[in-house]
Amino acid sequence: MSTASAAIPQPGRTKAFLRLVMIEHSVFALPFAYIASLTAMFQLDQNVHWERLLLVTVAMVGLRTFAMAANRIIDREIDARNPRTAHRELVTGAVTVKSAWTGALVALVVFLGAAALLNPLCLALAPIAVFPMVLYPYGKRFTNFPQAILGLAQAMGPIGAWLAITGEWSWDAVILGLAVGVWIGGFDLIYACQDVETDREIGVMSVPARFGIPAAIWGARVCHALTTALFVWYALATGAGAFFWLGLVIVVGAFLYEHSIVRPHDLSRLNRAFFSVNGFIGIALFVCALLDLAVRGLSW
Repeated sequence: MSTASAAIPQPGRTKAFLRLVMIEHSVFALPFAYIASLTAMFQLDQNVHWERLLLVTVAMVGLRTFAMAANRIIDREIDARNPRTAHRELVTGAVTVKSAWTGALVALVVFLGAAALLNPLCLALAPIAVFPMVLYPYGKRFTNFPQAILGLAQAMGPIGAWLAITGEWSWDAVILGLAVGVWIGGFDLIYACQDVETDREIGVMSVPARFGIPAAIWGARVCHALTTALFVWYALATGAGAFFWLGLVIVVGAFLYEHSIVRPHDLSRLNRAFFSVNGFIGIALFVCALLDLAVRGLSW
């Protein structure tokens, strides 16, 4: 094979890497980073700072890409032993470990570069955001509660986005971050239910594997009830208006629907609950929050 022909598959390798990190799933985290950013801008001077919003986007996508690539690299041997994940790119060879590490490190540099351009505090705190991203895939090896580590990692998004705009700590952002972390930890409890038997066979630790599927489903319901309470707290703390409250009503309806289609003895619609409903929750609340801020005077 000539050197020229060997270079042809490069676009295919790029697409394979994007599949590896599931780039489209940024929809779960980005809407809440935008809610935090825009609310901080509204409180700061009621103007949208587009360059900062762009840097927040770059930082979020960079960190998430690094986290997903690191997760897949660390878990590749576990993935190979699970029929559900045996088709993943690092298992099949569509992406090499070297390529995955290269992509992960490039994404990490992008994240750190965006943090540096935002403000010194963001850069100083950046390692704190990276740590739980790397810890999470190891969590299933030493704790029955790896979802708690995932929740902590995801909580960093809104907090970091707020810091990116103001350069100052905000407890309002912490409330929103906790809501997002508990929400994502809750739906990951549901997602983990599909691997219970395999996890028990190969020694992977999780709430469903240790305590059973019914306990995990009930745990997710408690998490999502707590998420709702935290969203309400955030709305009160930031003086949210009617559109944001409408968004919360939509979120509650989505939670009720999600938990009506996923039951301890019926996981047939789990993927719909995980991907469709949770993606809808993030987008719906962001749209309502955006309308609310616009009505209250956020200038574009």
